[in-house]
Amino acid sequence: MTGRSIDYAKEAFAFIEGLDLLTAPESVVDAMEASFSRFGFENFIVTGLPHPDQRIERLVLLKKWPVEWYRLYTARSYDRHDPVIRLCRQTVQPFEWSEAAYDPVSEPLAAQVMNQAREFGMQEGYCLPIHGLNGYEACLSMSGRRLDLNPQTKPAIHLMAMYAFERVRQILAPPLHANPLTARERETLRWAAAGKSALDTGTIMGVTERTVTAHIASACQKLGAVNKTHAVARALQHRFIQL
Repeated sequence: MTGRSIDYAKEAFAFIEGLDLLTAPESVVDAMEASFSRFGFENFIVTGLPHPDQRIERLVLLKKWPVEWYRLYTARSYDRHDPVIRLCRQTVQPFEWSEAAYDPVSEPLAAQVMNQAREFGMQEGYCLPIHGLNGYEACLSMSGRRLDLNPQTKPAIHLMAMYAFERVRQILAPPLHANPLTARERETLRWAAAGKSALDTGTIMGVTERTVTAHIASACQKLGAVNKTHAVARALQHRFIQL
C-alpha cells in the first residue's frame, strides 16, 4: 500500500489499539464517533437482527442515532421493512445502502424508511453484516451525508467496524481465554491484518496459496468467524495475534 492508503491502515490500527483501553460501551461510542467521522460517518448503530417475535430496541448494543429518528424507527417497527436489514440477512459481505434494492411501487414502506432516513441526514450508508456460526445475526450500520467510500478506505472501515463490534461484545460478555490457533494460523492472520492476499502470504511463508487459504479457513472455524476480516478482528481482540 502506498500514499493515502497507508494513512488509512495506520488509522485503523490506531483505532484498534485505542479501543483496547476502553471498558464501557459509551466510551466505544465516543471512539467510533471520532474515528468514523473522518470517513464522513455521522450516525451508526450496532444491533442484533430481530426475529418476528422480537423488538429491535431490545437487541441494540450501542447507537449514535438522532433521537427522533430512533423513536420513529422503533415505534413504527421499520426494521420489518428496512431493505438494509433485509440485505444483512442475505449476505456476509459489507455493502453500501444503495446496494439494498427494493421496489418503491410494491414496497412502499421500504421506500418510506429510506426516504425518512434521508430526512435525518442519512443520505448514504455502509453496513457490516455479522453472522455467527450459531445462527446469531447482527449488523453495524453507519451513515452520513457524504461518505468517503472507495477501494482504499473500505478495507480499513471494514476492519475498524468489525473490531468495534467485537470490542462491544467483549465488554458485554466474557472473553475467550486459551489461544486455539496454531503458529501457522497466527502467521497467516498477521499477514492478512497487514493487507496481504493469500497469494502474497504464500510467497512470504514459502507455501502455496491453497495452504494459506486452508489455514485461514481453520482459524475462522476455531474463532467462530464468518470470514478472514472477522477472524483477524477476533484474533486481535483476544490477543491471539499481535499487530
